[in-house]
Amino acid sequence: MTIKLHCFGESGNSYKAAIALEMSGLEWEPVYVDFFKGVTRGPEFRSEVNVMGEAPVLIDGDFQTSQSGAIQAYVTEKSGKFGGKTRDENYDILRWVLWDNHKLSSMAGLTRFLINFLPEQHRNPDVIAFNQGRLKAAYEILNNHLEGRDWIVGNGVTNADLSCCGYLYYPEPFGFDRADWPNIDAWLTRLSEQPGWKHPYDLMPGNPSDRA
Repeated sequence: MTIKLHCFGESGNSYKAAIALEMSGLEWEPVYVDFFKGVTRGPEFRSEVNVMGEAPVLIDGDFQTSQSGAIQAYVTEKSGKFGGKTRDENYDILRWVLWDNHKLSSMAGLTRFLINFLPEQHRNPDVIAFNQGRLKAAYEILNNHLEGRDWIVGNGVTNADLSCCGYLYYPEPFGFDRADWPNIDAWLTRLSEQPGWKHPYDLMPGNPSDRA
């Protein structure tokens, strides 16, 4: 049975789940969530798809879950990939996934939304600058960690990589310039060269140009 992932192209959190599915080799297909028309706020989505009102949502037969980290864990359970080789690696991967969710992707997604998708009259420069300051600290942590190593944990791609990259391939400006962070830049290039990798706008339906 084909796994279904409710997602949309502009969502970095959806991308984390979609890229894990795609690179795992599991059979899956995207189900478009029209986020910008308020679908996730509607009673139908919340009663039938996700009570949390968020994407992504994975449905595999009778199994259903949301949150990118939980979906990545399910992909690992089903495919045997991206979970590390030892118990220590498994916990280190989880540590980085949680760090990303709290310190990197959370700030990157919010800041990108404020700068690019929120109507200009509602954008608060002070809030954006504060978020970008927190992001700079996160970029520094990740860049320093990647010094002398190819991957965040262990010797291959894991969910730590697939989580932390969630927003870093998007072209919309939010204060991240790969040239400023050479270790992150090299890591993103390595990841993009792996079998099955795709850009978020090539992997999932939904693109800002669709609304232009």
